[in-house]
Amino acid sequence: MLFQRYLNNPILSPNNKNDWENFATFNGSVVKHENKYILLYRAMGKEQEIDTKRLRLSTIGRAESFDGYKFNNRRIFINPSQEWEKFGCEDPRVTKINDRYFIFYTALANYPPNYTDIRVGVAISNDLEKIDQKYLVTPFNAKAMAMFPEKINNLYTVILTVNTDNPPSYVAIAQFDKIETLWDLNYWQEWYKDLDRYIISLKRVNSDGVEVGAPPLKTNSGWVLFYSYIKHYFSSRIKREFRIESVLLDLNNPQKIVGRIHGPLLDPQEIYEKTGVVSDVVLPSGVIAENNKVKVYYGASDTTCALVEADLTEFMRSFEVNSPGTIKCKKFPDNPILSPKPEYDWETKGVFNPAAFEIKGKTYLVYRATSKDNISNLGLAVSNNGIIIDERLNKPIYPVRTKFEKSAGVGKPGGCEDPRITIIDDILYMLYTAYDGILPRLAITSISITDFLKRNWNNWKMPKIISPPNIADKDGVLFPKKINNKYVIFHRIEPNICIDYVEDLNFDNLEYLKITSIITPHNRTWDEAKIGISTPPLETKEGWIIFYHGISKIDGHYRVGTILLNLNDVTKVISWTPYPILEAETLFEKRGVVNNVVFPCGYVLKNNTIFLYYGGADKVICGATVSLSGLIEYLLNSRSTKYLDYP
Repeated sequence: MLFQRYLNNPILSPNNKNDWENFATFNGSVVKHENKYILLYRAMGKEQEIDTKRLRLSTIGRAESFDGYKFNNRRIFINPSQEWEKFGCEDPRVTKINDRYFIFYTALANYPPNYTDIRVGVAISNDLEKIDQKYLVTPFNAKAMAMFPEKINNLYTVILTVNTDNPPSYVAIAQFDKIETLWDLNYWQEWYKDLDRYIISLKRVNSDGVEVGAPPLKTNSGWVLFYSYIKHYFSSRIKREFRIESVLLDLNNPQKIVGRIHGPLLDPQEIYEKTGVVSDVVLPSGVIAENNKVKVYYGASDTTCALVEADLTEFMRSFEVNSPGTIKCKKFPDNPILSPKPEYDWETKGVFNPAAFEIKGKTYLVYRATSKDNISNLGLAVSNNGIIIDERLNKPIYPVRTKFEKSAGVGKPGGCEDPRITIIDDILYMLYTAYDGILPRLAITSISITDFLKRNWNNWKMPKIISPPNIADKDGVLFPKKINNKYVIFHRIEPNICIDYVEDLNFDNLEYLKITSIITPHNRTWDEAKIGISTPPLETKEGWIIFYHGISKIDGHYRVGTILLNLNDVTKVISWTPYPILEAETLFEKRGVVNNVVFPCGYVLKNNTIFLYYGGADKVICGATVSLSGLIEYLLNSRSTKYLDYP
């Protein structure tokens, strides 16, 4: 194990002699002052009444040490004295800059607090003997702010966790040239409006949680950030797992992750970490590096302060530097771009999972629409710029026509589902799921571009079933060119992506796909249950980019990742994105006909930008973009592991 616990942990425990700290003393932040280590920590004491409300008030205590291990001379350092902190001061982070000490903490304005009552305050001290000034910092819900110990590009820089109690939460950076801006509420209101610009992508999966830990530590290789990572934070199916993790941020651009240690540095194992006020919690809150050792101070079970330490060189050499961050699609600001229309029976329940392609600069979305009795037809929407829908037809362009699409009985669903369209030689080939309410099977049809543009919908070829008999088969796509003189079709027979090669696309004489090869799910939490192809493949010189959806065994959510395949042998996987690039986050992606689903069926490539179109919760259509070159770079870097060369 990289970090070793101090043998005499915990280093600070509740003191029964002091009413103000006889219940809990935890989340300590450490700073060197003259020849001493000063530990500022959250203290909770006996119940008391404030404005007729009974609570254990949180204050910030102060202790000191000559060696960083044994702390004494404990006393209250920060007491609630302002209305905006009247019901508690929690979880301090202290940084020295310009010969002053800035102590950030969570300020509670009410009890029990609503998220609007939980904000960041700052106390300033010249000597760590007394508080000289206090200010409310954020006018919005936030916690866990810490300041970098020196200016970056001549700007003061802080890192904070936003929307902690009004999720989704984000870790973000703020910078300003004057220290007075730190408590300028107008500045923060404007900053919050552009929050997306300042986010650091620490979270790997959206059901997890993150929170800033200790103030950043400067090294020659970058800023080291220790933070709290809570796996399954938003999952109702599995217990939360608190752990301490670390990333390396660029020295000149702290929003950029240049190194990451994958996996926990510490998780709750000892009795003082597993039992307490809040069991099974470790939360980093302070760090000191000296004599080639790094010491991390942390709160254990919201009850005590504890310490772990590691060899600094060994620790720094553990950072992976080739694919340290995550890449995420940027969602359209005005999502959803298409919603159900109650006035049309055939699409009154949901419009979702659209195929997408571009002809003469226009984006065409052929989407699945469901009626109130769960019959699926295919509709059409058109966009001139790929973002705003300019036209939407009021009738299906591909209605239910055949026996294998028609519902097998009253009350059973049925129809044409989840189309994927590939253009080959001026022909639109469409693969879709034909469902009779009993067995979903893969079907193929086609129409010429000329007939499509003239809207001669009667000229769709009669569909043929191409999946094996008596097998549930979905998610079919056709590659846009032959490989080794054969057409290639991907489809999904649970839990795998199946690969097939065919001589032609006629499928005469009851010819079916044969499942030549498979791609199996990864043994990871977010896509280990089953995987399926999402969109037609995108050819690049580095390989075929495949968007796929994965389903988690833990929470059942649908997420999207990418695979890079060999150009000439699509059974050879070059790389996977280790984490999802698209997840259900907004209300219309998390709540709908089927909750927590993002499901792309098509994309359009515009220069270096991929426009990805997806269904949200089986009810609405949304869009997102991702850089093609950025995605390729990330996939290539994910092929192998490279560690930081330090020092």
